[in-house]
This record gives sequence, structure tokens and C-alpha cells, in this order.
Amino acid sequence: MNLPATAHPKEITVRGVILGILITLIFTAAQVYLGLKVGLTFATSIPAAVISMALLRFAKTATIQENNIVQTIASAAGTLASVIFVLPGLIIIGWWREVPFFITFGACAIGGVLGVMYTMPLRRALVSQSTLPYPEGVAAAEVLRVGTTSREGAAEGSAGLMAILLASAASALYAAGAASKVLAGEISTYFKVNSSGGVSGMAGSSSLALIGAGHLMGITVGIAMFFGLFLTWGVGVPILSTWTIEWAGLVPHLVAAHPDPAVAVGEYAEGIRSSQIRFIGAGVIGMAAIWTIGKLILPVWGGLMSALEAGRARKAGDVDLPRSEHDLPVWIVGLVIMLSMVPAGWLLFAFLSGGPLSQLALPLVIAGVLYILVAGLLAAAVCGYMAGLIGSSNSPVSGIAILAVLGAAVIIGMIGYKFTGPNVETALIAFTLMVTTVVLAVAVIGNDNLQDLKTGQLVDATPWKQQVGLIIGVLAGACVVPVALNLLNNVWGFAGDPNFHAIDVAGGTLNAPQATLISTLAKGAIGGKLPLGLLSIGLVVGAILVALDEGLRIASKGRFSLPPLGVGLAIYLPAGVTSPVVVGAVAGWLFIKLVSKLRTHDIAERLGVLVASGFIVGESLFNVFYAGLIAGTRNPGIITVPHPPSEHLGMWLALGLAAIIVVGLYLWSGDQAKKIGDTMH
Repeated sequence: MNLPATAHPKEITVRGVILGILITLIFTAAQVYLGLKVGLTFATSIPAAVISMALLRFAKTATIQENNIVQTIASAAGTLASVIFVLPGLIIIGWWREVPFFITFGACAIGGVLGVMYTMPLRRALVSQSTLPYPEGVAAAEVLRVGTTSREGAAEGSAGLMAILLASAASALYAAGAASKVLAGEISTYFKVNSSGGVSGMAGSSSLALIGAGHLMGITVGIAMFFGLFLTWGVGVPILSTWTIEWAGLVPHLVAAHPDPAVAVGEYAEGIRSSQIRFIGAGVIGMAAIWTIGKLILPVWGGLMSALEAGRARKAGDVDLPRSEHDLPVWIVGLVIMLSMVPAGWLLFAFLSGGPLSQLALPLVIAGVLYILVAGLLAAAVCGYMAGLIGSSNSPVSGIAILAVLGAAVIIGMIGYKFTGPNVETALIAFTLMVTTVVLAVAVIGNDNLQDLKTGQLVDATPWKQQVGLIIGVLAGACVVPVALNLLNNVWGFAGDPNFHAIDVAGGTLNAPQATLISTLAKGAIGGKLPLGLLSIGLVVGAILVALDEGLRIASKGRFSLPPLGVGLAIYLPAGVTSPVVVGAVAGWLFIKLVSKLRTHDIAERLGVLVASGFIVGESLFNVFYAGLIAGTRNPGIITVPHPPSEHLGMWLALGLAAIIVVGLYLWSGDQAKKIGDTMH
């Protein structure tokens, strides 16, 4: 469906900006919780586009471009929240007890603005002149197009909003069931695989949010994650658990001596995964990111040259570029980047002020600013490319954070290695994490910018106005991140925090898996204790997976792939997180196959995407509300039922209810698509 071009459509409006900011505030809080709980975030462009389309369609003067600005502003929530993959590390290492607002806000805001600026030169190379699919950007554009241009679109807009509301309500109630202990929080089984101490198992969180995330990621990433689960629990854990007992002299009768042998097996298996396997996964993710950087060198250079050439042509009056090709002028981009280094330097100096590294503040700040300048550009380019390839939700944020923290740790460690005194090593680690946080904010907003620009290209939007809109979203989201992070820290706390005495909240402390890994890597790099052997194995496995993926793409002429990033994520995240994602990917694939026979299959598929988004939104918002309720009452069992069912019964209830909800809403989506189709004929 091609939309007629309009010379000067209404784009940035007061009502659109306010709506976009409100959506951003809500979704950012949800994203912070989800990222800390399971190590995943989701793209908010699609649900934001539906909400905007449903609300602004009552305004006669609303345009598709105005709706696009709303989703552009709100999309910042889905990406900026990814800084929580690093920031909690400052609490986990004991440097912070609480999250300071202004320093956290500054890191998010500075990094976000730089992310927009860095990816502007990439628009032509990676969006306008590229065949990258941009799945979420295209989906958001389709939602906006249908809702704006057609009679049946109004009906689809109403159905889409209802899909989000129904799925959100169902997901929130399901999460409440788990929090109240009516439903089992996790379904798991662990077992011995040999007589030498080898163990294995499988687990899955009772989470509709993770099932929704799997639907959005798609079957290709789902298969890659399944392969990663097989490598972890079918190969890695059984082998390493056997070898660990033999090599390290661990108690071979652990299971026999434990009061509950089944629990002992599970604890031992998870211990092997967290202490050894996840570092192999980190190496796999790092290799995938390195490969991506290598492939992006030419597109980055070509995009910059194209932007400079277009700017010269416009200035000379040689070419009258269409409105849809108007980026922010290159000189403004360069000026903003240079000016941003001033508050970045102030932020890093304020972070060091009064601490054990005060005497080294000048060289450390200079090194930190230069690192943000250079590493931020590379990180934004990599994430932007991956957003086009597999979507914003699946971009290699973890791999980028791993590479960024290792690079920062090497540089900062070289500057401070001769400096001695109490808490010096911890201070160097903390400074490394703060620099990495800014670089990660650059990367994730660069990722988001290109996805939004793809949507804009398809709906005839003005690029520079979208870039301004995203900056507004960055500033709004940066206000929420420290508040939500502090609330969740005060209620649940983070696993490994030496200063936190957790109250007994259902589900225990928040795993913050990426932040735990990143802080561990920073400690190892600064203290010279990196698990180089395990990381090297991961790099080798990653190289094999890269070769396998490239070979598969060539042999199938692009039809099939095995993304190394998806495999790596499944290796280093807990099975409780990744297995529901695989289930969601398979369920989404089956749903698409089922509705493909419908005349209105495209509408059904879009409604399915919105149901999946609603699953994520509902569970995340419930848990943020739950955290606030506990913080206000100091009663962790405020919604726990007096006599919960047995664990076995709770597992079956969780499985059965999840199946009923997912299947029921998928069937509802197909039925709604049929009804909308009937109104068209």
C-alpha cells in the first residue's frame, strides 16, 4: 500500500509529543523490570503505534506522520531501558547502595543523544539503500498505514487496541497468580546423567511475557535459542559437571548428602551453568558482535560519504531532495557530538569526585570521553545493522556490552594499575561500568533510531523530525530509569549485592543476569582474573557458528539462517528465561501457519503481534506495581494466598492456564481478522 506524498504534513504536534511521552514513561518502567528479571527487553514501537492510531483517529487533523512521531518518541522506552544491563553492576559490586538520579539520568541522556547523532550518517546506507528487513520497523509502518488510510483500518485499530488490553490484563493476572503462589513461578526438572556426577535438566519460568517475546523474535531466533539450549544442557552442563567433580575434587556425594536430592541436582547444575557455561556464551556473543563490526566498516563509511555529498548538493542548490530525505545537517550532527563530550566529561568527573581515584580524575576522564566517542560510534553501527537484520528486540546488546566493558576495563586498568589504596580496584571497576553504561546507551538508541527511520521511510516521514522526536523520548525515558531502578532495588534487590538485606519477596532477588555478567567481566579484567579459557572456548564456538550461519545463508540463498547471537544468548542466560522464549517462537510460528489460509491473514498476523506485545506489557507493569505495593507496605506476602497449592499442582495449573490464555487469544485474533475481512466485502 503506497501512501500519497504530502508536501507539508503535520508531524511534530503538542498532543503527539505529550502522548508519546506518556507512553514512554509507562513502557520504560515496564522494560526496567523485565530486563532485570529475565535479561530481555522488547521493542515498544508496535504497541505505541497501535495506541497512537487508536487514540488520534478521533482527531480529524491527525496524520500518519503525526502517529509516526508518537511511536518514535515512545520507542525510546524499548531501548533506553537496556542500560540496566550494566547499571545494577554498580550495586552488585557494592559501590552504590541506591541509584543516584542525576548521574543515571545524565548517562542515559548523553548516550541517547549521541546514539541519534551517530546513526544519522547510516540512514542512507542501512535504510534507504538497503535490503535489510527491519521486521519491527516494517510492522509498525503497516499498523500506521492500515489504521490511517482505510475504512477497515479503523476496525483493525479498535481490534488492535483491544488485543493489547486483553493480553495485558491476562498477563497481569497470570503474573499475579505466580506472585500469590497459586501458580508455580517456575516449572523445572533436573537429573543425574551418569554415575560420575554429571547432571542436566530443564526449566521454564511461568511467564507470558517471555512467550510474547518469543513470538516477536520469530522462529529463526527461536531455533537458534533451542540449539543454544541443547549445547548447554545436552552437552556443556553434563560434560563440565562430570569433569568439575573429577578436576576440582568437589564432593562427589553432594546429591546423596543433601536433604532433598532433587534440589541438590538443580543447584549443582545451575552452579555449573552460572560459573562456567555462561562465560562460554559470553565468548559466543562477543564473536558474533566482532563479526558484525567487520561487515559494517564499508556501509558506515559509505553512509557518511553519502550524507556529506547530499548536504553539499542541497547547499549548492544542485539537487532538490524530497522531504523524506532531509536529515539533520551534518554540521549540526558534528557540533552536537562535540558539545556532548562536555557534559560527558563532567559526568565522569562527578562520578570520581571525592573517591579513591580523585588524583587520577583527569587522565581517567580524558580516556573515558575518548572511549565514549570512538566505541560509541562502533557500537551504534553494529546495533543499527542488527536491528535491520533481526529487529530491535533481538539486537546484540549483550554482546556489545561485553565488548565495551572489556575494552574500557583494559584502558582504565592500564591507567590505574600502579595506583594503590583502599577500594581502588573497586573504584576502577565502578568507573569502567559507568563508561560502559554511556556507550551502551549510545548503542541501543542508535539501534532504535534506524528502526524508526525505516518506519518513517515507509510512511513518508521527515527524518530530521523523527530524530528530534527520538531525542524527546530519550529525555523522558532517562527520567524514569533511575526511579524505577531504585524502587526495584529497594524491594527485591539484586543477586550478589553485599549491602542488601532482602525481605522475603515472592520470586527472590532480581537476577539482573547481564549486569551480573558484565560486572564479573569488569572485575576479572581489572583484577587480572578473567576466565580466559572459557571465553576462548566461546570465541571458537562463536567462530564455528558464524561460519555455519554464513554457509547456511549461502546454501539456502538467504532463506535459512542460524543467528550466532541467538545461540549465544541461550548459552549464557538461564534455561528458565530462554525456554519460554523458544515456546513463544514456536507458538507464534504455528499461529502464522494456521491463519495463513485466511483471506485476511495479514490482519490476523498483526493482531498476533499485538497480543504478544500485550503479554509483555501486562506482566511487566504488574510487577512494577507489585514492587511499589511491597515498598509501601513492607509486606512481601501482601498478595500471597494463605494455603497455596502444592508445587506439583502449581506447575500443572501454570501450564494449563498459560495454554488456555495463549491459544484463546490467538483464536480470538483469527476470529477478529475474519470479522474485519467481512466488512471489506
